[in-house]
Amino acid sequence: MTKTPPYDLAVIGGGVNGCGIARDAAGRGLSVFLCEQNDLANGTSSASTKLIHGGLRYLEYYEFRLVREALKEREVLLNAAPHIIWPLRFILPHHKGLRPSWMIRLGLFLYDHLGGRKLLPGTSTVDLTRDEAGKPLKNLFTTGFEYSDCWVIDSRLVILNAMDAAARGAVISPRTKCLTALRQDDLWRLELENTLTGEPHEITASAVVNATGPWLDDFLSHATHKESNEHIRMVKGSHIIVPQLFDHDRCYIFQNSDSRIIFAIPYENHFTLIGTTDVDFDGDPGGVEISPEEIDYLCEAASEYFRKPITADEVAASYSGIRPLFDDGSSEAKAATRDYVLKIDDEKGTAPLLSIYGGKITTYRKLAESVLTKLRPFLPAMKDAWTEQPPLPGGDFHPHQFDSQVEALAESFPFLEQPHARRLMRYYGTKAFALLEGARSTADLGSRFGADLFEKEIRYLMDAEWAVTAEDVLWRRTSMGLFFDKEEAQALAAWMKTNSTQ
Repeated sequence: MTKTPPYDLAVIGGGVNGCGIARDAAGRGLSVFLCEQNDLANGTSSASTKLIHGGLRYLEYYEFRLVREALKEREVLLNAAPHIIWPLRFILPHHKGLRPSWMIRLGLFLYDHLGGRKLLPGTSTVDLTRDEAGKPLKNLFTTGFEYSDCWVIDSRLVILNAMDAAARGAVISPRTKCLTALRQDDLWRLELENTLTGEPHEITASAVVNATGPWLDDFLSHATHKESNEHIRMVKGSHIIVPQLFDHDRCYIFQNSDSRIIFAIPYENHFTLIGTTDVDFDGDPGGVEISPEEIDYLCEAASEYFRKPITADEVAASYSGIRPLFDDGSSEAKAATRDYVLKIDDEKGTAPLLSIYGGKITTYRKLAESVLTKLRPFLPAMKDAWTEQPPLPGGDFHPHQFDSQVEALAESFPFLEQPHARRLMRYYGTKAFALLEGARSTADLGSRFGADLFEKEIRYLMDAEWAVTAEDVLWRRTSMGLFFDKEEAQALAAWMKTNSTQ
C-alpha cells in the first residue's frame, strides 16, 4: 500500500460542492486531495433542473438570504463560465385559480432587486394572446410574466471545477472509495480503494470535508463512530425529457394546485425538459430512478397548461437525483430548506471533519468560501478568497461574445459544420481550440461514433476530463446519449474499454 505526505485537506465527494471546494482550496495554496467513489458528477450534480437561479418560489418560505446570495451568484457564474451558462427568459402564465397576480408581481419585484442584477433584463408583463409564447398554451392563459434566470450544463460545471483544481495542484481521484477514516496523531488517516482495479491506497490529511451528499450520514457515522443529532433528508427530484413542445427559446414555469412549480425548458435543440418532483426518499441513493407516479405527475402538471396533452409514452428519457437537504423538521418535502448547513466536528481543536448538508448548485462557490472560512483556524497557511473573478476553464470571454467565439472556431477549423462548432463551443468554450488542435479535415477527427461525436473528442475527454466509460461521455461530459442508439453506445463502450489507460 502506497503512502503520500500529509495533505492539508481531503475532500470526500466529487459533486459540485466537493469540486468547488477543491478548486478554491488549491487556489489558496493548500495541498488538496479529492476522491469520488464513482465518476465525477455521478449523483445529484448531474440530476438537477440545470438552472442557475435565485429560486423564485423560495421567497414564499422567507428564505431571503438564500435567494439574495443565489441571485448575486447568478451573474458571477455567468461571467465565469459563459460557455456552459447562458441567460434564459421564463414565462410564468397567470393561473387565476392559484396565486393572485399582486403576489406574483411582488415576488418578481423582489427577485429583480434583491441580487444587484446587471447583465440580465428585468421582469415584464406578457400578453399571451399576442405573444408567440402563448401559442402552445391553452386559451384560458391570457396574461403572463416574463423574467430572467440562467441555464447551466450542470455536470460540466463539476468537471470544470475539477479541471481547474487539478491545474492548481489538487489531486483529483474519481472512482476511488474511502473505506475508512480514522483520527490518528492529530491527522486523518484515510484508507482508499480504486473501484476499477481494487488497488489500495492510503493518505493522511489535516482536515476532511464530507461532501458526499446523499451518503453524508453513512460517511459521518463510520468516520466519527458516534451518532449525530443532525441528519440529511433525502428528497428525490425527477425529470422527464420529451420531444420538442414549442419552437421558441423561452422557458415556462408553471404553478400547480399543490403549491409546487414545474419548469418546461428547451433542451438540446430537439427536446423539452420537464421537472421537477419533490418526493421523500428512503433507500440506496445509488439506485434512484423515476417512478411511474412521478412521470404521471409531470405529464399531468404540464398538460394543465399546454394545448397538446403530454403522455407517458412520449417520454424519450428521464433522470432522478437525491437532494441531500438538511432535516429541519418540515412536514413536506417541498418546504424543506434548500439552504446549506455546515457542521464541524473536531477533537482537541485538531483534525476537523466538516460536513455539508444541503446546498444549491447556484451557490456552490459561496458554499466553498464558507467551508474554508470555517476551516481557516485549523489551516492558518490558507490564503484569501479568490474565486469571484477568474473564469473556469474555457470561459475566458464575455457572455455577449459566445456567437463570435463560435465563428472564430469555425474559421480556425473550416471543415466543421456550424451546429458541430456551436456544440463544441458550448461544452468546452475556448478549450475547443485545444481539443481540435492539429485537425485540418474531418478525417483528422478519427472515427465517428454517432451524431457528431468523433474519436478526437473522446480522446480529449479521456485524457483531460477523467472519462472512462461510454456513460461518462454520453451523459455527463456531453448530452450526446440522447442522439445515440443502443448499437452506437455499445460500439463506443467497446472502443473506450480497448483504449483505456485506467
